[in-house]
Amino acid sequence: MAEPSPARPRTNSGPGRLLIAVYLLFAIAASSRATLQIVTRFDEAPLAYLLSALAAVVYIVAAAGLARAGHAGRRIALACCALELVGVVGVGTFSLARPHLFPDETVWSGFGSGYGYIPLVLPILGLVWLRHTRSRTAPAPS
Repeated sequence: MAEPSPARPRTNSGPGRLLIAVYLLFAIAASSRATLQIVTRFDEAPLAYLLSALAAVVYIVAAAGLARAGHAGRRIALACCALELVGVVGVGTFSLARPHLFPDETVWSGFGSGYGYIPLVLPILGLVWLRHTRSRTAPAPS
């Protein structure tokens, strides 16, 4: 008979708490920045400001998913981390290749260079943490 796999840490325990805190910090920063930009000068760079607002929503939902921990929380966090990684790579690439489309920076512009590249590293850390904390089922006996 196969032994059960050892208990894995929950997404909201240990280093996961720090990850959630960083997501919340970025949620606050991106929300504040996007709100100010949209309210005061939306007509200057609507695409950039809407992308910053999208980033804020992704950070909020990812933090909630990681904090919730269970199966649904994991799925939400996984979707958000994947979307965030695609977003930061896509926006980062386009902001360098077509700078005229981004007259002002977004959270993800230049791969998050305005935020110390943390927006590029954060989804990777999130995905690694989700992989580390996933439950493993014991292999079926032969």
